[in-house]
Amino acid sequence: QVHLVESGGGLVQAGGSLRLSCAASGLSVSGSAMGWFRQAPGKEREFVAKIIRSGDIVYNAASVKGRFTISRDNAKNTVYLQMNSLKPEDSAVYYCAATKGYLEVGLPREFDYWGQGTQVTVSS
Repeated sequence: QVHLVESGGGLVQAGGSLRLSCAASGLSVSGSAMGWFRQAPGKEREFVAKIIRSGDIVYNAASVKGRFTISRDNAKNTVYLQMNSLKPEDSAVYYCAATKGYLEVGLPREFDYWGQGTQVTVSS
């Protein structure tokens, strides 16, 4: 079975940093398309970043604005999201997602596997 386990969330003051991890089993992160999404209470799930097999990366520039970095460690079969200069509006549950197939656009429905999420809370 495929399992994705997020970790690294927590409570941080505005301007601080967190690094989220997504440990994958049942698939290879280097042979899959991987994404990070977030969802705040009462809001729709929002795309944050993705990395595909080639290593090409796409960010939601409107929300990230150069503050976040997605990366992968193939040896550890883990994907990361480094978050710097955090703002209160970044507060959300962050989800790791994956597919063994190929993304046409990168919509949430294209991802077959999802983790349970990790909470990020940024205080003023």
